[in-house]
Amino acid sequence: MKISSKLAKMVQLNRSRMDYLQKFQEMIDEYNTGSMNIDEFFKQLMDFTRSLNQEEKRNIAEGLSEEELAVFDYLTKPDMKLSPNEIQQVKKVARNLLNTLKADKLVLDWRKKQQSRAAVEVTIEKILDELPGSYTRDIYQRKCSLIYQHVYESYYGQGQSVYSTLAK
Repeated sequence: MKISSKLAKMVQLNRSRMDYLQKFQEMIDEYNTGSMNIDEFFKQLMDFTRSLNQEEKRNIAEGLSEEELAVFDYLTKPDMKLSPNEIQQVKKVARNLLNTLKADKLVLDWRKKQQSRAAVEVTIEKILDELPGSYTRDIYQRKCSLIYQHVYESYYGQGQSVYSTLAK
């Protein structure tokens, strides 16, 4: 199914989109159990497809690359209440983080070497220190962990990443 493969790619690029995958599965389950007729299922599927298309283009609306959007989403979801100035500051932090990591931290086999992993972790912590003051110490530490996990899972080193292998 085309929606399913598109959704899988979108989630692989940005795991904060997992709620779309869950919603899609719930719709299918409801239809399969008979609690939704074909007309209602088709209507929900069309609405879902529209929202998926909007989500796929959200990076453009936010003025971010797909990679930057993933970091931005990890830094702002769920429910960070930020002012427009703070949102711009978080976008700047996301860009700066990726540029810094990709420039000299995500070297070949960085995930296999303790020293390289530690350098990535320290860089994340240092750059996330630039987040707005509304990020409490607890939230900051949680975001550092989330970003490190995202980087570990998504970036293989030497310019290779989920973004380079799945992009368009």
